[in-house]
Amino acid sequence: METFTIKDIARELNISTSTVSRALRGSYEINPETKRLVMECAERLNYRPNPIALSLKGSASRAIGVIVPQIANYFFSQAINGIEAIAYNRGYHVIIFQSQESYERETANVHQAMSRKVDGLLISLSSETSDVAHLRDVLDKHVPIVLFDRVAAELGVTQVVADNFGGAFAATEHLIQSGRRRIAHLTIQPWLSITQERLAGYRAALEKHGLEYDETLIRYGTFGPDEVGPMVDELMALDPMPDAFFTASDRLAVGCLKALHQRNLAIPDDVSLIGFTNLNVADLLSPSLSTVVQPAQEIGQVAAERLIDLIEFKHRAKPVGTVKIPTELIVRDSTRLTEHAKHAGAAATK
Repeated sequence: METFTIKDIARELNISTSTVSRALRGSYEINPETKRLVMECAERLNYRPNPIALSLKGSASRAIGVIVPQIANYFFSQAINGIEAIAYNRGYHVIIFQSQESYERETANVHQAMSRKVDGLLISLSSETSDVAHLRDVLDKHVPIVLFDRVAAELGVTQVVADNFGGAFAATEHLIQSGRRRIAHLTIQPWLSITQERLAGYRAALEKHGLEYDETLIRYGTFGPDEVGPMVDELMALDPMPDAFFTASDRLAVGCLKALHQRNLAIPDDVSLIGFTNLNVADLLSPSLSTVVQPAQEIGQVAAERLIDLIEFKHRAKPVGTVKIPTELIVRDSTRLTEHAKHAGAAATK
């Protein structure tokens, strides 16, 4: 396959190679119409930047480090797809690390990434991470960081997240409007940003509909494979027992579905179930799982764009802030209204 260069694009459009180079980098010095023409020409010629050649022009490595808790998690694999698409188009290598939910491994990942002279870091914090001193050390070395999904506000860097509060509010309100009144919430470690935001959305929906927040209906888990069953047993032993479960992760949603089946509880007749996931097989489960979908790929794309802008434009990049990507509520059979619930839901909305 023929390899085209910046010179070929410049010749095709009858402009200088420096203009083409700046347009491909998204420079503010190039007008939008010229950028559009350059990008269209680059696509037509199947132009791809050469990161090695680019790195020889300066001290930049043309590589970014990406640290995620677990690649096997569908959310993170999709986020990585988004990150790699942006990085590839802008001439960057991606070096991927996984912390396996360990603070110690996350710290080692950061040190390894820095030893490889990455130009910047994209990080989603492990479930054990409550101290971000290791990331402050990176910032002190003037290496930019963008956090995504699991973030730390005290670090003062750009963060790209799903609308966790809004998604949790929508999920809980949907259960309430379906006639449910005793809604259990299974979540993960309480210090994580996603835990706090989703719990806040859950509480706000209860408050809006005049339902009391009951601490006994909340269970905090880790990422153990067999922990959901005992939590379900504890909750179903309450009097009155829950009539719905809202889980804050895909692993908890699947674990809860399995535990409820094993205990011969019919879904949604005995109890409704809704997740907060990016699970790609939610519609294939039995029953199909109602869920709040996180836009994982878009989160990865936006995070990569913001990081590369910080690397290339430094002080001219967009100011530090939180970018919140909307979630989507998808209703399936696991929260289908039973006849009893229809009447209860109608009474609740009067």
